[in-house]
Amino acid sequence: MPASTEPDRPNLHHWLHSLDTCPSTNSWAIARAAQLHHGDAVFTRRQTSGRGQHGRTWHAPSGVLTVSFVLDNLNPTLLPGLSLAAGLAVIYAIEDLVPDCRDMLRLKWPNDVWIDRHKLAGILCEATNGNVSGKTRAVVGIGLNRCVDFVAAGLDERAIGNAVSLHSIASKVPDELCLLDRLRHYLLELADMFSTTDKPASKSGLALLLPELRRRDALIGCPVAIELSSETICGEAAGIDGSGRLLVCLAGDRIQAFTSGRVRLI
Repeated sequence: MPASTEPDRPNLHHWLHSLDTCPSTNSWAIARAAQLHHGDAVFTRRQTSGRGQHGRTWHAPSGVLTVSFVLDNLNPTLLPGLSLAAGLAVIYAIEDLVPDCRDMLRLKWPNDVWIDRHKLAGILCEATNGNVSGKTRAVVGIGLNRCVDFVAAGLDERAIGNAVSLHSIASKVPDELCLLDRLRHYLLELADMFSTTDKPASKSGLALLLPELRRRDALIGCPVAIELSSETICGEAAGIDGSGRLLVCLAGDRIQAFTSGRVRLI
């Protein structure tokens, strides 16, 4: 379905593609790969068929800031940590503009931003092949509950889970363009860390971000259940390793690392 630029909001930046409606900004960006460039953003106020992790539906009622950013020339071996890094970018962007939230935001592995154990934002990173061998493009989709009235949207507790809207916890909510600009700023910074350019391991991927990732870890020390396709494994969250894997302490103090899975507190 073709989407048009909103007539009441012209693109103020060359990198911003503003759509009046769109089934999924990630899907739109992937389908139009040839038209988009590094740092471009696809934004809509009305996403009708959003996607979350593991094929789940991402509900995007009015007031959700929905955007996908294009990041090029990434090192494919570093991509497993990209969702966590993008989560930090979201946190930094919000804290720059919303002083009320400073040092309150946390990461719930692998792709959610929490405040007081309530979900404020979700991230979906999808890799696509680049034009040059060994180089990869990633589309980083972000859904941020900016000014959402969940009751008015007709979403019950089961649909929204533990979601919270920024306007309910902040004295002043930044406008969309300011948020988009700050998100892009931090995502471009992390794209350099995840790029294919030669860097020592200590300065690439998650290496420089690990102390902050661990400080922001919402799960550490909590009893968790990891839901996999064939089983559910319970234990105590024991942090994040250098590859972005979730560490869980199981019976007998055995540590197991998880690269994927749905995590819930128990």
